[in-house]
Amino acid sequence: MKSDIKITAVFEKAEEGGYVAYIEEIPGVNTQGETIEEAKENLYEALELVLEVNRELNHKETSNKETVQEIFSLVS
Repeated sequence: MKSDIKITAVFEKAEEGGYVAYIEEIPGVNTQGETIEEAKENLYEALELVLEVNRELNHKETSNKETVQEIFSLVS
């Protein structure tokens, strides 16, 4: 069964100006921007970086094990 997986982007107005943004369901994915649009662009980049780091860490942990990897899209 396929379904779209949705995540929640949160944008909080910062006291010093601009916005702080994070993905509610994925710890470590956070950023900021002067506008919501800039924060959103930065959030995509932060997500890519966190996923890349997690892949590298996982590869180190599983390098001596037999594994099967499959790339899949979050949107069906």
